Amino acid sequence: MHLAGRWLFVLCIAALLTALVPFPLKGQPAPAAQTAPVTTQPTSQAYSLPPDKLAKAIAFNRILNIFDIVSGLWGMAFLWLLLATRAAAGLEAWVQRLLRGRWLQGLLFFAVLIALLNVADLPLNLFDHLVSLHYGISVQGWGSWFADHAKALGIALAGAPVLLLFNWMVRIAPRRFWLWIWVATVPLMVLVTFGEPLLEPIFDKFEPLTKNHPALVTELEKVVLRTGTHIPPDRMFLMMASAKSSGLNAYVSGLGATKRIVVWDTTAGRIPDDEILFIFGHESGHYVLNHIPKMLTGFAIALFFVFWACARFAAGLARRYGDRWGLNVQEDGTAALATRAGFVVLLFAVSVAAFVLEPAGNTFSRHFEHQADVYGQEAIHGLVPDPQKTAVSAFDHLGEAWLEDPDPSPLIEFWLYNHPSVKNRANFAAHYDPWANGGRGEFFDR
Repeated sequence: MHLAGRWLFVLCIAALLTALVPFPLKGQPAPAAQTAPVTTQPTSQAYSLPPDKLAKAIAFNRILNIFDIVSGLWGMAFLWLLLATRAAAGLEAWVQRLLRGRWLQGLLFFAVLIALLNVADLPLNLFDHLVSLHYGISVQGWGSWFADHAKALGIALAGAPVLLLFNWMVRIAPRRFWLWIWVATVPLMVLVTFGEPLLEPIFDKFEPLTKNHPALVTELEKVVLRTGTHIPPDRMFLMMASAKSSGLNAYVSGLGATKRIVVWDTTAGRIPDDEILFIFGHESGHYVLNHIPKMLTGFAIALFFVFWACARFAAGLARRYGDRWGLNVQEDGTAALATRAGFVVLLFAVSVAAFVLEPAGNTFSRHFEHQADVYGQEAIHGLVPDPQKTAVSAFDHLGEAWLEDPDPSPLIEFWLYNHPSVKNRANFAAHYDPWANGGRGEFFDR
């Protein structure tokens, strides 16, 4: 997520979206209870790469891991710089001189702030794309890439009223503003989830999956029938991802009327349909197992305490550094947060919390992703000849396409991965057979 988008939705907790992130992202499994004996300690690793690709994967992932950490630190550092250099206070003074209406001043202040955050993030995003091009993960030209960033900035700028609303809450309820913001954030998280499919066509081209892959649609309908996800063929789409990426992906997004399945054109026809059924079964598991409402509920509860702590932390920062930052603090740091420049202090506090709590959010996500892996493998039982082989092959293709390290550091996995690593997912899938010796699955009897 770009910095502009990150700070727009940081109060909605970006980690919410890990429940909806497409299949290839990373993480670590949490063991699930089984009703039949299942071997979960493999004697050999199911996912591996040939020597040439292994060296590339190790180098690529080392760069990505460093980049992820640096990106998080830079986000906090830039907000601190805006305060320490009095740029935030200067921006507030400028909009006050330029415009008379308080609401217009606020809209301009937060629009400029979002733009500044986007510009600050641009060098890191340029580097990220350059690395992806070098390793063959991205095939997107620079013109298209810059166009996507311009579109993302336009969408982020539309969030200026949201930040203005939160700033108003701080002004009218200086002691309980964190509670007001929390109440407003919960429905915003639901809205983001619901509206995701409506924004996707801004960046990529979609067409009905039945147009070029009718046989695949027929097979997917079998999984839909078995899982009860109620996604009709007219809500199954092919995304033209090949113009931008060489990776593999298929996913389900949206809620209610916006729920749909999307298969990348790099996936359809490139890997066997059986493996796409498994990926779809995995994504269906998120819906059938109510992972989205559970994730929303979990983060809503966590945000209650996070916002309370951030409000206290930000008030303490304002009291200690407010005069140095040009916030005109007298005695009450909380009152300083009601200013527009003071609101940047609150954003900084939330950014620190988001960075520190990233492992907790990722652990939460990895648990659900492991459950979805189990559900997906069980969902295709009886629909494909060998669910174990199909799942392992899907993970092998997935890891090779995205150059995932076959043996990531446990610490990196714990801190950065919001999906189980391909290594752990493939190893589990290779040895998961709950129907052996007359047993039954965790989610399906047969």
